[in-house]
Amino acid sequence: MDQTRSPSDTRLFTVRVWREDLGAGRREWRGEVHDVVSGERRYFREWAALLASLQALLEAQEPTGQQIDPSNEPK
Repeated sequence: MDQTRSPSDTRLFTVRVWREDLGAGRREWRGEVHDVVSGERRYFREWAALLASLQALLEAQEPTGQQIDPSNEPK
């Protein structure tokens, strides 16, 4: 574990998912991403929207012009 990171280099989210009954035997997964520090919440209905929500929440805290590269995984 990298001990040189400052608290501003980390973020804490909770993700909640549940099945919603749409009637007529149809059900759908829905969810919520909660940024624990800022309190912002985003809701999603598709898995791709979960990733987009996380990226938007992360980019909102980045300095102007710096973007998150989702393919740049920690080693």
